Order: sequence, then structure tokens, then C-alpha cells
Amino acid sequence: MKLNSFLFHERETLGVVLGDFVVNTRLLNAHYPEIPVTMLELIDRGQAAKDQLQLRINRLKEGEFVQVSHKLSEIQLLAPIPKPRKNIFGIGLNYTEHVAESARTLDTSNELPKQPVIFSKPPTTVTAHQTAVLLNRKITNQLDWEVELAVVIGTGGKNISKETAHNHIFGYTIINDISARDCRRAGQWIVSKGQDTFAPMGPALLTADEISDPQDLDLRLTVNGIVKQNSNTKFMLFSIADLISDLSTVFTLEPGDIIATGTPAGVGAGRNPQEWLKDGDLIEASVERLGTLVNHVKEI
Repeated sequence: MKLNSFLFHERETLGVVLGDFVVNTRLLNAHYPEIPVTMLELIDRGQAAKDQLQLRINRLKEGEFVQVSHKLSEIQLLAPIPKPRKNIFGIGLNYTEHVAESARTLDTSNELPKQPVIFSKPPTTVTAHQTAVLLNRKITNQLDWEVELAVVIGTGGKNISKETAHNHIFGYTIINDISARDCRRAGQWIVSKGQDTFAPMGPALLTADEISDPQDLDLRLTVNGIVKQNSNTKFMLFSIADLISDLSTVFTLEPGDIIATGTPAGVGAGRNPQEWLKDGDLIEASVERLGTLVNHVKEI
């Protein structure tokens, strides 16, 4: 199932994407009160709610479909989870070549991590497809890009095994882990990673059953149409199952938690000469099967 969140009468609303149309769950809920109306509500209510939603959509007659749907081109998209309940869990240095380029230019170790490198991005970093990434020159002059596959947790847990980790996934989306490279403080990354609008997310979320192998998805990022990153999730140092298992030994994972799984080589800091985002730049971050997340840079 392909899902999104959009604005309907000034309220966050869950949408089910069918081709060029999106089914409005608030309109569907008016007829079937058991239908959840936001992404987090659907995640919280589990597989039974997802099955019920799918059943109701499958049973819609043509006239009913028209009454509860919109053209995708006519809605205002939000991030799939516009207001995460917790910080996004970010994973640093999770692709071999990115480890090497970071060691050359960002003073990080050139040794491959023996455990996942974890940081976080506050909920206020989240912004949607076709919105602005804000560049505040009073804070940074080194704004950078990072295309990433993001995992959304469906069933929470503690000390989750690698073997059962995929049973805890609700779905997948795209995150552009925007980073201010000159804002690290004493080795800590949250100021670099945590500024407002530094986690563009979307444009949609694909439920886990739609992707048979998340460890074989192409990733690509362009700036102003020029390819900067081009790789595949099979090159992760720590797989999605590894990450879920490791994170759950440290934190209790909960429904709706988001894991940004790391970025491949090709970031601006790793290029020679280094490249930084500037006002007006167009960033397009793509993950196979998930589409393309588009944002522009706006200097404030």
C-alpha cells in the first residue's frame, strides 16, 4: 500500500495513493468510522486497521471513489509523518565509501565502525516534499545533502533479534539528511543535523509488504539536475535488521519511530573541491520504488 499525508481543511490527513489519485481517509471515515485518519493512527492500530482500510478501498464503487478521492496533483503534501513523536534516529558512516570520504574531509576515523554510529534529528527538522530547506548564514556556510532510505517502525520492542527485525517494520520512505558540516561541536552532530527543515521526508510511504528486499534498492541524488550520489542499499555496512536489533538494545523502539539508515558516498563535503548548497538550489533525492523527494534551498 502506498500512503501519504496531506492537508485537508487545515488538518493532517492520511491518504492512500492509487495511480494519479489519493483516497481521503477523513472522507472515508465519515462512512466507516473504524478507518484511521492519520498515519500515526494507522501505525498504532496495527495490521488489522491496515487490512480494514484496504478492504474498504477495494469495495469502493466508481461513484463512491469519486466522492472520497482527490487528484494527487491537487493536494498539499505533508511529510508522511509530519510530527514524529520522538527524534529521528540517524545512522552515520553506514556505507564504506562514505566512511572514506568523511575521513578525508571531516576528521572522522577511516576505520569501518564496529557498531552503528547513532545520532538524532529533532521532530522539528521534518519538512515535506516540494518545501524549502532553510539556509541560515548566521549558523552555517557548509550546507550539505544526504539521500537515505528511512525505515518506519510498526511494532515496537526491546532487544529485537536480527532474525525477527523485519516483522517490526511498518514501511519505508525517503529522508534527505541535510547537514551543516561546520556546526559540529566537540564531535557531537546534533547542531549539524538538527536544524529546522533538515529532514525533508516523503513524498510517500510504502508499506513493508510492498518491498521484498529493502537491501537492494537504488539510491540517487541530484543537485540542479547533476548527479551527486548514486548507489544501492546493498552496500550498507549494517543492514536494516542489524540497525533495528542494535537500536532496540539501547532504546525501546515504538510504533512510528523513524530510522534514517545512512547515506552513500557523494556528499558535498567529500568532493574535490567541496561543494555546498546555496540559495535556489534544487535537490532531488530518489530511492527505487519510493519515488523522488524534491526540495529547494532558501536562504534566510
